[in-house]
Amino acid sequence: MADAGLPVPGVLATIGTTPIVELTRLDPTSTFRTYAKLESHNPGGSIKDRAALEMLRDRIRDGRLVPGRSVVVESSSGNLGIGLAQVCGYHGIRFICVVDPRTNRQNIAIMRALGAEVEVVTDADPVTGEYLPVRIRRVRELVATLDDAYCPNQYANPLNPRAHRNTMREILDALPDLSFLFCATSSCGTLRGCAEYVRANRLPVTLVAVDALGSAIFSPPVGGRLIPGHGASIRPALYGDDLADIVVHIDDLGAVAGCRRLAAREAIIAGGSSGAVVSAMQSMRDRIPPGSTCVLVFPDRGDRYLDTIYDDDWVGQHFGDVSHLWRKPQLEAASC
Repeated sequence: MADAGLPVPGVLATIGTTPIVELTRLDPTSTFRTYAKLESHNPGGSIKDRAALEMLRDRIRDGRLVPGRSVVVESSSGNLGIGLAQVCGYHGIRFICVVDPRTNRQNIAIMRALGAEVEVVTDADPVTGEYLPVRIRRVRELVATLDDAYCPNQYANPLNPRAHRNTMREILDALPDLSFLFCATSSCGTLRGCAEYVRANRLPVTLVAVDALGSAIFSPPVGGRLIPGHGASIRPALYGDDLADIVVHIDDLGAVAGCRRLAAREAIIAGGSSGAVVSAMQSMRDRIPPGSTCVLVFPDRGDRYLDTIYDDDWVGQHFGDVSHLWRKPQLEAASC
């Protein structure tokens, strides 16, 4: 990672050191301070860039992954696929990403623009009704049949959380008085990495895991999910009972409302998991002591959700007229 403003040796050197901004307009009556860690500033647009680089870097350096010969194969709903496509594209390594019909079309287009091959599974698992088990089986088939193939396996690879020990360090360097960290969960890589850093340094930080209501990570799923990016249909191997101090489940409408409220009040266009984190923090508003310092990790940007979360027709079709949930309050003029 490089200091801002200085030349760096290639785009991958810009991964990490993402900005932290105070959210002063999201809830002007709040008795605590709220900050956002903007992971959209990574070059691939999401926090998954960190894990993608960490899981491949040593294999590229020591020659286990060879340009023109090796192939990386992974299952992804989008962001990790983009991060891996970027790392593989930079180093000239073939990459195949297995996705499903819920994957955002723009994410697929970005992966292909970076040189990735994208395979879409179309049949859901007959037992769970989910696509993830089918995606994982297809990855295993490809790895077994392709020469010199490697699957990083974001759901179990310890290098995934190791990348986020640095994410936590960056937050604490900027805000050493941190009280609460709100973090969306999917592979549990971010949550585990942050938790390991906090526990190793015996820091008084409350870790809040934000999961989708239709996810199987922390409890049996309730209903399906419309919005990809957080939650999982299978509990990942990186999960641990002791990772989170508090777990908050947010439904699709909560994620949408959080995103739209963030855009209306803070002029931040963030992805669905960021909206869920916003709604989780607001659901805990009365449980957060006055004077606390809270950080919300925003995993990605919202331009990949313009035809869903930020589209009035799509929102109306799925939830009806719910614009009152994010209508902008009358705020006093503030100097820039």
